Amino acid sequence: MNGWTKRIDPRWVLAITCLLGWAFKGHCGAYWLGDIQYLTGCYSDAVPFWGLRGVSAGQIPYLEARMEYPVLTGWLIWAEGLVTRTLFGSGATAAHFLFVVAAVNAGLAFLVLAMMRRARVDRTRQFAWAGAPPLVLYLGHNWDMLAVTFAVAAVLFARRGGLRIATALAALGSAAKLFPVLLLPVFGLAALFARGGGGVWRRVGAATVLAAIAIGSWGLVNAPIAVQAFANWSEFYTFSSARSGTAASVWEILAQAGWWVTPVPTRNLWSGLVFLGGAAMIVGLGWIRHRARPWLLFAPVLAWFLLTNKVYSPQFDLWLYPMLVLTSYRLWPVAWFALGDIAAYFAEFWWFAGIDGYHPAASSSDIAVAATFRAASMLWLIGSSLLRPAPAWVLCPRTAPDTA
Repeated sequence: MNGWTKRIDPRWVLAITCLLGWAFKGHCGAYWLGDIQYLTGCYSDAVPFWGLRGVSAGQIPYLEARMEYPVLTGWLIWAEGLVTRTLFGSGATAAHFLFVVAAVNAGLAFLVLAMMRRARVDRTRQFAWAGAPPLVLYLGHNWDMLAVTFAVAAVLFARRGGLRIATALAALGSAAKLFPVLLLPVFGLAALFARGGGGVWRRVGAATVLAAIAIGSWGLVNAPIAVQAFANWSEFYTFSSARSGTAASVWEILAQAGWWVTPVPTRNLWSGLVFLGGAAMIVGLGWIRHRARPWLLFAPVLAWFLLTNKVYSPQFDLWLYPMLVLTSYRLWPVAWFALGDIAAYFAEFWWFAGIDGYHPAASSSDIAVAATFRAASMLWLIGSSLLRPAPAWVLCPRTAPDTA
C-alpha cells in the first residue's frame, strides 16, 4: 500500500470530489444563456424538471404530474422538491433545487463509500470511488445515484451470502432505474446451481423464493401508483421503447455513418437479441471461473448492456463505474473507461452546441471516436472479467493488498 493512502482519509477525497461536482453543474445554475449548459457541460435534468414536471408547485408525481422515471426516483424528486421549497420558501428556484439534488447525491456517494469500507474493500479501490470522475460529471446531473446505491448494496450483500436481502435491494433498485434488474437472473442462477445447496427441488425452491421476493419488493412500490395512474406510471417504459436512440450509442453511430439505418421497432428487436445473446455467453463463460461468486458477472453483463442498448445517455457510465471499481481485477482499465466517459460526455454536449451554431462544437465523427475509445475499454474489462480471477479484496478481504 502506498504511503499516501495510509495518511489520507478517502472521505476527505470524496468531499472534494463532491464539491467539484457541485461546482461543475452549479456554476450556471438555472441560467442557461448562449448554450452554456452544453458548452461547459453544466446541463442538469433538475433544471427543466423544476418547472416542467410540477416540482416547483409541489405536484404529486404520477397522480398530478408527468414523470418519465420509475416510482422510487419519482418520489425522490418530489421529496427533494419539498426540501427545496421548505428551505428557500417562495423564492426557491431551479438553481436551489439543483443544489438539493446534488447534496442528496453526495450523501448517497458517501453511503456507497461507507458500504465499501464496511465490506473491507481495499483502500486503493475506495480512493478510486472517492475521486471518481463520473461523480464530478453526474453528481448534479440527475437522480441515478439512487439506483447505483441500491445496486452496490445488493452486490455487497450477495458477496456475504445474503441473497434474499440482495434480491430485495436489486428489485427496489430497479424501481428507481431499470438496470439493477440485471442482477436478478444472476442471483437466481446462484440459488439454482449452488454447491452444497441440497437436492434439485430444494435449489428450485430457493430460486423460487428469490423470484417471489423480487416480484413482491418491486410490486410493493409500483402497484399503488400503477393502479391509480397507469398512463403516467408506465411513461418510463413506453418512452424507453419509443426512443430512437442517443448520439453515443452504437446503433446511432452506425446510422449516422449510413451503415445500418433502422426504424425504432427493428432497433429494439436487434438490440435486445444482441444483448441477450452476449449476456448468455458472458454468464456461461464466466460461470466456469466465478461460479462461487456469480455476482462478479454483473459488471460485464451491465457493460455489454450499455454497449448494445440503443440508448447510451452520458450518465449511464455512473451505473457501471462503481461496479468496475468493486469487481475489476486491475484498476488501470477502469481509468481508461473514465477517460472515455469524459471524452464522450463533452463530445456529445459540444455536438448539441454545434447544432445551435456555438463553439466549441463537435461532430458525429468526434462522438464516434470518443465512444469507440470508451467501448474498447469496456470490451477489455468484459474479457478480463472472464479470464482473470476475482480481485484480491474479494478473496482475502482482511489482508488484501492494493491493486493498480
